[in-house]
Amino acid sequence: MSSSEAAACEPEMNNKATVEALYEALALGDAETASNLLASDLEWWFHGPPSCQYMMRILTGQSTHREFTFLPQNVTAIGAKVFVEGWEGDSVYWVHVWTVKDGTITQVREYFNTWITVQDLRPLTLRSGRPAGPTLWKSDHAGHCSRSLPGLLVAI
Repeated sequence: MSSSEAAACEPEMNNKATVEALYEALALGDAETASNLLASDLEWWFHGPPSCQYMMRILTGQSTHREFTFLPQNVTAIGAKVFVEGWEGDSVYWVHVWTVKDGTITQVREYFNTWITVQDLRPLTLRSGRPAGPTLWKSDHAGHCSRSLPGLLVAI
């Protein structure tokens, strides 16, 4: 890896570490640490049944970390976005897409029981250091769920 490639990876590694620190704080019920990682005007989007808005209830203090425990199975950083997915048996699958700016989480998009494909729709000339194809990330559902779930295409 060249020094310019390493420099480009450093912000992604920091973004990934920020999001991993959030999950650790949530698992421990450490509201102060979690709060320090989140922007005061955190933007939140949700796709799924309203009864499954666990992250929103945890982040707003409407429930404890014991109502639903998010155990990340895969964490991938791509630029300012950090993709986290987890599954609990055959009935629960979730994806969080976090946006991190200067070490602070500014946005979360939460998808519950939905497969996600993320595509980069920018012209190839603007995709410095990214794969030549438009797909940046896909849910890893192989062997984790035997039932059919809806799929969404997320464009960034």
